[in-house]
Amino acid sequence: MNEKFETCEINEEDLRTALSEMKAYVDITVEDLMKIYSLALGNAKVRLAHKVPVSAVMKRNVVTIGPGADLHEATRLLTENKVSGLPVVDEENRVIGLISEADVIAMAGVGPAHTLKDIIKHILGEPVHRHGQGTAVSAFMTSPAITIEPDADMRDAARVLDEKRIKMLPVVDGENRLVGIIARADIVRAMGKR
Repeated sequence: MNEKFETCEINEEDLRTALSEMKAYVDITVEDLMKIYSLALGNAKVRLAHKVPVSAVMKRNVVTIGPGADLHEATRLLTENKVSGLPVVDEENRVIGLISEADVIAMAGVGPAHTLKDIIKHILGEPVHRHGQGTAVSAFMTSPAITIEPDADMRDAARVLDEKRIKMLPVVDGENRLVGIIARADIVRAMGKR
């Protein structure tokens, strides 16, 4: 739920009216409702005080690559920029995939399209046929990319990174356009400042 929290003053009369509008018997007093409301409001304030939006932690200058780029270009960009992955974006800056160091290594070695015979050949040092995939980034990228929105909580980003065992998440707006990237290192850095 990504709704903004808004405070609202509720009084006992509001609760009495709400109870009468329910058109059903509810075994709770107005005083109990006020206590529940007060506790919930306090918990919400604590939760929101600790929320750190992804936009506050993400990097905004992101090195990207297009799907038609050559794999050698992706390797060069990964190496020169010292990053472990590149968002693959279309002409409108929409994220369509991600190419990572692991994808490049799989291309150079044995990828998921290879047979057991290919794996044995690779282990023995024989060249492995690439099954005609070509060398375009689109042939090796992970697609669709797992993304996150800028207003998501940093803790949600950390959970996704951990659960999916990935190193970074492209940060996208409502139209899937790239606005930044958040990596595990960004989260660790942000936690060190708190």
